[in-house]
Amino acid sequence: MILKDQIEKIVSDHFSGSGKFLVELKMKPGDKIALFIDGDNGITIDDCKALTRLIESKFNRDEEDYELMISSAGADQPMKLPRQYLRHIGRTLEITTKTGETISGKLIKASPEAIELEHKPVKKETQKPNTILTFSEIKEGKVVLSFR
Repeated sequence: MILKDQIEKIVSDHFSGSGKFLVELKMKPGDKIALFIDGDNGITIDDCKALTRLIESKFNRDEEDYELMISSAGADQPMKLPRQYLRHIGRTLEITTKTGETISGKLIKASPEAIELEHKPVKKETQKPNTILTFSEIKEGKVVLSFR
């Protein structure tokens, strides 16, 4: 049986010093393993392929029958780690707080502790002050995709 800790160590060692990191690891019944990875400068298909080959080289298929899926943490997926916010500075985000409030704004700052969102004034309203949220207040953050 493949253990979650084993996979996490393989990924951590492989990505050490590369700017790439594990966002989420899901172990499902039937030995189905799903990994979602990201990087400070994004992830390529070659990154996914290299990690797939590495993990497959560590386990004998005759002893361990498993299904492996590796994917980038896509733009439609919520950000789960503070590190993911850094590369989205300048983009519009939609944040859901742990209290259920939804806040949208342009990400202007991100640190390991908090983010700062700038709000666009609506019509003739005065500029609303920026919102600063700590990661302990954030339930989920998503990039608002724009197709203009």
